[in-house]
Amino acid sequence: MKSSKEEVVRVHKDGHVERPIPEVLTQLSTDPITGVSSKDVVVVPELNIIARLFLPKLTDPNKNLAVLVFFHGGGFVINTPFTTTYHNLVTKLVSEANVVAVSVDYRKAPDHPIPAAYEDSMAALKWVASHSNGDGPEPWLNNHADFQRVFLGGSNSGANIAHNLAMAAGNSEPGLSIELLGIALAVYPDDKATINRGFVDEIWPFICPSNPDNDDPRVNPMAEAAPSLAGLGCKRVLVCVAENDVMKDRGRLYSEALSRSGWMGVVEIFETLGEGHGFYSRDLECEKSEELIQRLVAFYKDK
Repeated sequence: MKSSKEEVVRVHKDGHVERPIPEVLTQLSTDPITGVSSKDVVVVPELNIIARLFLPKLTDPNKNLAVLVFFHGGGFVINTPFTTTYHNLVTKLVSEANVVAVSVDYRKAPDHPIPAAYEDSMAALKWVASHSNGDGPEPWLNNHADFQRVFLGGSNSGANIAHNLAMAAGNSEPGLSIELLGIALAVYPDDKATINRGFVDEIWPFICPSNPDNDDPRVNPMAEAAPSLAGLGCKRVLVCVAENDVMKDRGRLYSEALSRSGWMGVVEIFETLGEGHGFYSRDLECEKSEELIQRLVAFYKDK
């Protein structure tokens, strides 16, 4: 593959994959400001799928908390739950919404093209669901999770994953023994269009080799071949967009299509004024990021 201006990933002729941008990672700790604890757990040993779990500072150990299963962004090719941007974002959500969170490290393209990210994420969600009777392998979920209040959340490609899992949940996915209360999507869940178009054209055949030229219905929920959005398996959806993001209109189209589909839930759209794509990843403490966080917190707290 030719080198792109983005320099997000290089695929060499021998198949070796290189990611030139170094990741800034955050190690496990108890956050000194919020009191949020985190730990890493292998959730699918045969694939070495790891999730980072987050537990807020407990004021009432007997109170069960809503569950947030989160999927990071990065165009299906970069980032992890351990990337500082996403570790800090989930820590803040856990602290302010008072939820238990499971942030999933799915396999990434081009080493593992689509559908690996979807398969890993569904396997992780089923692992979470295995705790719904209080006898799963992870004590934090057995002892503190309220499985009547399970949310999916995601940013960019993670939002796309959350959408696809909710569609599978609405189609009675085997082995998924929980109902989803809601999903919160930061940017419309079609991540193919969120990256520089030239870069996408170059790398897309490596990300989704089964459909290199056309809209894969998993990647574009409004593609002609996509299943009806009426089957979305949750009760509420929050779509978060930014005023200066090129994907803003796509986010609105998604929410409008969902409203027209016959889906029986409630969809809301939240627009951050004066900001562009992924603004919260640059400064999580700025005023606009705080507005977004508080809207997400309200969504997770609303029963």
